[in-house]
Amino acid sequence: MGIQKDRIRLNVGGKIFETTVTTLANGGRNSLFGAMFDDNWNFQFNNSDEYFIDRNPDCFAVLLDLLRTGELCIPANIPEKLLYREALFYGLLDHIRSAKWGQFDGNRLRHSKSVMGRAPGDGTAIRAGPDGGCCVAHGSMVHVYDWMLEEHPPIHLDYQRVNDVGWIDPGNIVISACERLGRGDGGMGLFSSSTGELRSKFQVTHDNQVKSYTAGALGFSSDYRIFASCKGRSNEYGIGVWDQITGKQIDFFYEPSGWSLGDADKLQWLQGTNCLMVATWFPRKDNCYISLLDFREKRMVWSWSDMGAPVTADGRRVRDAIAMEENSSICVVNEYEGLGFMDLRSRAASVRWSSRSRLMEGKMPDEACYPKLALHEGQLFSSMNDSISVFCGPDWVLTSRLRRSYGGSICDFSIGGDRLFALHSEENVFDIWETPSPPII
Repeated sequence: MGIQKDRIRLNVGGKIFETTVTTLANGGRNSLFGAMFDDNWNFQFNNSDEYFIDRNPDCFAVLLDLLRTGELCIPANIPEKLLYREALFYGLLDHIRSAKWGQFDGNRLRHSKSVMGRAPGDGTAIRAGPDGGCCVAHGSMVHVYDWMLEEHPPIHLDYQRVNDVGWIDPGNIVISACERLGRGDGGMGLFSSSTGELRSKFQVTHDNQVKSYTAGALGFSSDYRIFASCKGRSNEYGIGVWDQITGKQIDFFYEPSGWSLGDADKLQWLQGTNCLMVATWFPRKDNCYISLLDFREKRMVWSWSDMGAPVTADGRRVRDAIAMEENSSICVVNEYEGLGFMDLRSRAASVRWSSRSRLMEGKMPDEACYPKLALHEGQLFSSMNDSISVFCGPDWVLTSRLRRSYGGSICDFSIGGDRLFALHSEENVFDIWETPSPPII
């Protein structure tokens, strides 16, 4: 960058600050200071000796020090919410977040905070937002939190049970819900994450007629498509596809006879193979079904089911699954043995259980919170009772475990925005885990 080393004077709220244009350039192109530079990063001086900014000088001092050193030191007399508001004005929120917690690493996560939920009853799902916030589904309500963990107005679905939630971007979330017989409600809607306002609904059309339906698991692709498992009253069982930009239905994969798509528990888009993984398991169905769908050819290119398999003595069943494209495999977990793997390159795949990744022994606790899986930046995560295990390496060796004693078993967890959120089954409490920022040398 061709940045001059000249000093500059800033008058912020009547207080004079002197710094260099290099320090201001650390704010980045998208900051307020980035607009003071031309395309070649040459500072555009005006005819005045100083620049006036009508903002809080105490907060500016903290933000200027952040640009100088990369460290965030907040004096006791400055409320964090006030500082974040000022950082938003200057376009420096990303710098604040980077200074508060570092790049995600499952082996270095530390418990940051626990938040008590607002709704009665058990939580259904928790989903991490792209900017460090999250949303939590409880029955017919969804509670939304920004990255500062300030709660936004909750979303009420008028007694329609929420089945899944997904983030489109920091300002918009998609909610799938059960159909209410006689009402024609249900399906999917796009909501504002900040106000809870319903912005649009996603319709299912069958034989050129709009149908009411229950939407279940959600999935998203990088080319702005939304996938959802769908159950209608006639033949609308399968996976619906909508354009994320227009909200229009663009495809529908109907459920083959003897298989399960409309009741799916999990959808995962595989970018490399351009396929959608669809997984359904007990207790939603008596058997587990996992398949890869190719929407270009409208066919199922890979499938596995435990239907017809001999029942084991302990009655173990697959409780979650996640596709791992780099390994050409699907990882599954049950409540007893831990992790199992299936080869996507084999048409006659079977589960190969890994004894080295055993998570627990014995029977499940009375409180049935089944294990969940997540894959993030080459690390595999699996919840079990009140802890989350982290596995790394080509053999998926157990390398660390996250545990908090408060809140009971973990019923769901999600990773995003460089944070891990874990939702507990009791008291609607959820935990936030962050990677500490590396020390500034």
